[in-house]
Amino acid sequence: MWKNVGYYNGEIGPLEEMKVPMNDRALYFGDGIYEATCVANRIPFAIEDHLDRMYNSLRLLEIPFKMEREQVKEELQRVIDAAEDSPIHFLYWQVSRGIAPRNHVFPGAEIAPTLMAYVKPHTMKPMDKPYKLISLEDNRFKLCNIKTLNLIPSVLANQRALEAGCDEAVLHRGSRVTECAHSNISILKDGVLRTAPTDELILPGITRKHLLALAKENGIPTMEEPFSMVELMNADEIIVTSSSALCMKVESIDRIPVGGKDPQRLKLLQDAYMAKFQRETAK
Repeated sequence: MWKNVGYYNGEIGPLEEMKVPMNDRALYFGDGIYEATCVANRIPFAIEDHLDRMYNSLRLLEIPFKMEREQVKEELQRVIDAAEDSPIHFLYWQVSRGIAPRNHVFPGAEIAPTLMAYVKPHTMKPMDKPYKLISLEDNRFKLCNIKTLNLIPSVLANQRALEAGCDEAVLHRGSRVTECAHSNISILKDGVLRTAPTDELILPGITRKHLLALAKENGIPTMEEPFSMVELMNADEIIVTSSSALCMKVESIDRIPVGGKDPQRLKLLQDAYMAKFQRETAK
């Protein structure tokens, strides 16, 4: 077993020693998709949801990945099982269009897509520690519903957040809030959970999907419609969701205090989400 485990097209070993061919199209073009989730008791959380999104992203990018989902699960489980014990692991995997000489057009049908993965120990952020955000104009391309490897705008946004002493950046196109640099964002207002619709401007987040379902289960109405920066700043609570941190409260945006007006519903959703995570990753 290794602390950090790497995988590439069937080969498995210490992450630090793994190699990727220089002609993998992920390196030249970011020509691929990825997924990530947390693992507890060697059980990957919400794996079926992540595989659903993975195959949808592959379809939208026309990547002819032939491996069946059960085999993908088996390969990912091999990586998980090769890791040293840890309360929580972080599992990442990606599929690229394949290994071929650099050329913008797709390679021929004889080129098979590649599968890469890794597992490492992970510590979830405590949900009672709120986030600080900065706001930035969303300058990403309009295929944000595909979980592609093309993340430079998100990298830059996260760097700006770090430099500002913040945890995340909330993005907007004009007045419309889209999502965060690597998370979805929702609001509670007048007892309703509101989040942006799953159009081409946001990623259909797995945690976002779960949060909507949990709200309905707990009698909280939901609304999937665009909301503005003004509505965000005036929300009763602001919630940032991601697979690596689950359901985080926001306390400030651009150093302006926000939220704090509906702590009971927020805590209800956080507790329900943690219960779901623990239930679905129980031994």
